[in-house]
Amino acid sequence: MIRENHDVVIVGGGVVGCALAHGMLGRGKRALVLDGGDCDPRASKANFGLVGAYGKGYGAPRYQQLSRESVALWSAFAAALHDETGIDVEYENDGCLRFCLSGADFEEEAEFLASWNAQSPKIDPCSRMIDRSALERLLPGTRLGREVVGAGIGVADGHCNPLKLLRALQQAIELRGGTLAGNHTVSKIEPCPDGSFRVHVQTSTGPRCFETGQLIIAAGLGSTALGAMVALDVPLRPLRGQLLVTERLEPILRLPASGIRQTRDGTVMIGVSHEEVGMDLGTTTFTAARMTKRALRILPDLAMARLVRHWACLRIITPDEHPVYAQSSTYPGAWIALCHSGITLAAVHAGPVADALARNVLPENFEFFHHRRFDVSQVI
Repeated sequence: MIRENHDVVIVGGGVVGCALAHGMLGRGKRALVLDGGDCDPRASKANFGLVGAYGKGYGAPRYQQLSRESVALWSAFAAALHDETGIDVEYENDGCLRFCLSGADFEEEAEFLASWNAQSPKIDPCSRMIDRSALERLLPGTRLGREVVGAGIGVADGHCNPLKLLRALQQAIELRGGTLAGNHTVSKIEPCPDGSFRVHVQTSTGPRCFETGQLIIAAGLGSTALGAMVALDVPLRPLRGQLLVTERLEPILRLPASGIRQTRDGTVMIGVSHEEVGMDLGTTTFTAARMTKRALRILPDLAMARLVRHWACLRIITPDEHPVYAQSSTYPGAWIALCHSGITLAAVHAGPVADALARNVLPENFEFFHHRRFDVSQVI
């Protein structure tokens, strides 16, 4: 069996794992990223590409603050990736919308937004409501459906190309001297008496073993089984999201919105559903019809567009839908990092979180994100 030694081994080659690796490599760590097979249920396959804090962390101010911190870092993060790799991740932050299709919807959204903003009273509100006339001024050339009465807007929010983001992070990892090993499925994590870890993997050419003093599990839905090997028991459930994409169109929507956005190349993405169906990655005409019906109520000009693809992915959801960052109390040096907002949080993962993990700690005020909050015995 071939053995290699690295300062840190990150299990999971999605946006979360690659952002952490990118940041830790920039702080002098020799990092290895182990990624599974192409058929694994990757959340990155159907990410909508929104970069925003709007609505995140309702009832959890610390998560709201973390999202806003990452949004504030995103412009510099995207520019640095472009300088380093030459890859434009197509980041724009002119705002992100939540369309309201009735007066009742508008009032409900306004009430939600007021409560959400009130969670951080010392921070300037970053989201507000706008009526239809203001929305039309904001979107010149867009023909809105007659039912659109207004929208909520996250004024600092935006979107990017999530596939280009992942590609840029992977290229930057290699440029910084890191290693990204695909089709390396972790079969066992073995804590050693000296405090190090042996990570056993299966590859097409046989078994391999990697030794490390620090281990970070960021393997999405696979993190439940892997975390249990180092006493990091985090309850997770899959949540299916279906997505549709149209042919390329002339610009019809300047700003992205929840459930509908036009990409830089002209395609329009429609989605995303929230379905409790276990590990089922299938698609359904019922959900596609529901999503397209709503999209047409917002942008009637979509009626003439051809749909070219329909697919689904599985999101990573914790019981309270908030991220988890924690170190094993039984096996120090083993960490877990999980969230379903990997695109929005990529900037903070590559920045302050990676900086702290390079010192084998977490940033200050991260206690809220520990998985012990799910321990019923402690709550009681």
